[in-house]
Amino acid sequence: MQNLITLLTQKTPLNNHQITNILKLLDEGSTIPFIARYRKEMTGGATDDELREFHETYLSTKRLLDRKEEIVKLLTEKELLTPQLQKAIDEVQTITALEDIYRPYKEKKNTRASKAIANGLEPLANTLQSAKLSSRELEQKAKQFVKGNVKTIDEAILGAKDIVAERFSDSAKERNIVRDMTLKYGTVVVKAGKAFDEKGVYKNYKEHSEKVAYIPSHRYLAIKRGEKEKQLSVKITIESDRYIETLKRYKLRDHMGSSKTLLFDAYKDGFKRLLFPSIEREVFAELKERADLAAIGVFGQNLTQLFMTPPVTGKILLGADPAYKTGCKLAVIDENGTYLTNELIFPAPPKSDYKGSRKKVLDLVKKYNIQGVAIGNGTASKETQEFFAKINKELKGQLKYTVVSEAGASVYSASKVAAEEYPNLDVTVRGAISIAGRVRDPMATLVKIDPKSLGIGQYQHDVDQKLLERKLHEGVEDLVNRVGVDVNSASASLLAFVAGVGPKLAKSIVEYREQHGAFRSKHELLKVKGLGAKAYEQLAGFIRIRKGKSIFDNTGIHPESYAMAKELEKLSDISDTKALAQKLNVGEVTLKDILKELAKPGFDPREELPTIPFKDDMTDINSLKEGSIVSGVVRNIADFGAFVDIGLKNDGMIHISQMSQKRIKHPLEVLSVNQYLARVEVISIDVEKEKVGLGLKGV
Repeated sequence: MQNLITLLTQKTPLNNHQITNILKLLDEGSTIPFIARYRKEMTGGATDDELREFHETYLSTKRLLDRKEEIVKLLTEKELLTPQLQKAIDEVQTITALEDIYRPYKEKKNTRASKAIANGLEPLANTLQSAKLSSRELEQKAKQFVKGNVKTIDEAILGAKDIVAERFSDSAKERNIVRDMTLKYGTVVVKAGKAFDEKGVYKNYKEHSEKVAYIPSHRYLAIKRGEKEKQLSVKITIESDRYIETLKRYKLRDHMGSSKTLLFDAYKDGFKRLLFPSIEREVFAELKERADLAAIGVFGQNLTQLFMTPPVTGKILLGADPAYKTGCKLAVIDENGTYLTNELIFPAPPKSDYKGSRKKVLDLVKKYNIQGVAIGNGTASKETQEFFAKINKELKGQLKYTVVSEAGASVYSASKVAAEEYPNLDVTVRGAISIAGRVRDPMATLVKIDPKSLGIGQYQHDVDQKLLERKLHEGVEDLVNRVGVDVNSASASLLAFVAGVGPKLAKSIVEYREQHGAFRSKHELLKVKGLGAKAYEQLAGFIRIRKGKSIFDNTGIHPESYAMAKELEKLSDISDTKALAQKLNVGEVTLKDILKELAKPGFDPREELPTIPFKDDMTDINSLKEGSIVSGVVRNIADFGAFVDIGLKNDGMIHISQMSQKRIKHPLEVLSVNQYLARVEVISIDVEKEKVGLGLKGV
């Protein structure tokens, strides 16, 4: 264990004491949200993100140590482990370098070299590699090996060269040199593939090259997708001639025999046939891993911003799921997100029943006192917006609307979760409820949907799906626990992300609530079947009870600190937190957290962020011109730009070059998902394709 901790102190910014504490907490079954929030003194105040990063490093370091142990065992069994080899294995820091060391000792089957070794040509390969003989002398030596499967002198020498070529390609030193060259100076070369479409999405990649070191993740993923579709072919090139010349100069300078020409041929063959193709595969894998992590990182930040959109509280809302032939589905939800009723209207073609649709909407408004409309941005959204904009004018601004992304609404509607929540409702009505819920409480609504269906990523179907799923789950878990969850209103889907809960226990909590009524205290959770002391310890701080027996139950104060919180309530002077912490025998950081919670019981961190804007009227593309100033909401962010809903059929796009007067590396530096932009300049219009280019530099 000490070796593991030593390595972790070298690879992370944490000290020995912090690492020991974190590993102890993890071994005890503590979750990362719990450790980050309630064990700050033990971790030095490490955040969720820092703990996640540490955990990744811990797992990779443990894999490295396990692999070292496995390799040492294999080498020992084969009686190949020398003190020098043991030292090299002990000192190596990465899996790649470790595998380079072990590569020459791996058992290989069905290679040209392995066949040559089986034919007894290894001694001849040793002679060739020494390069002490002349070509004639080597041929004479080779005669001794013409037997069995080896029919001629040429076959014997060729087999020896194959062995030397493989040895060269297995050399850890040469692999490291070529790998470093490829990563620093290599070029990704892209050409048209067998199924290339001159007018297709990959037309700009027909003849394309880019340095390995600088290729952006989104472009690499696009190229690899094109390769998968056989529209593109991709390879990596380096200045191999220079490498081979250097190889000749330094690798053969001490060899005086004329057979060095044959030896050089073996080295060149080893490089071209074995070493570089192997390194090329490694570099492709590394580029893919980098691109995956970058794309998943952008996805995760977009998801954070979307989930952290403040809920619209105190309003009864109407959700509208637009369509043409099948009509616009309406659903009403109350201030708490509870479904009330539904209706079907036909404001868009082919029926264009404005009068009948208007009557139904006004009846709903009057009966339920509806104060806002959420309209999905899919099919017939434009016509539906025009309809509600007209009604809003009639009502003198009393029925404003907002447009929300309906990505994933249909996925949710047909899901098992939706069927359990609304068993007697049609899937189309469930979709309208989901659209309204995205305004009422985005986090509580969107947590029920697979994040990949929310339309906020880039190339999410091209990245490592297991890694994506894990990273997004961790991200949602951190967000849910940062905000806190009302145990008396939360769905099982939302409760499942609370630290220490999970899907099974979440269902048990909801079942208990349905059978016994609302929870009156956090302690009552211990009565839930399957919820033990450890689970309670992990979840209790993240649960909220709005109208419980204790005001502490509506805060992020952990029940383990309730006694201390009661003492603090009695004090009039709490300015000297350092002295107070010593008096109460508690860490100062924890004390400050408790005081912060006492100052704002029931506080929701989303309240500090801008709310979703409602609109009076809509934008018409025909009324726009270059230089027009519009407003909109950021729907999605990618490496190259951001997509903004300005009330048209298609979102407008702000390219990264049009976001700031200063040079920025990524759109996330200046924009966020669901951010309202009060002033955006129209810089290009394509009426036929209904596409609008936007900019922020001039506003």
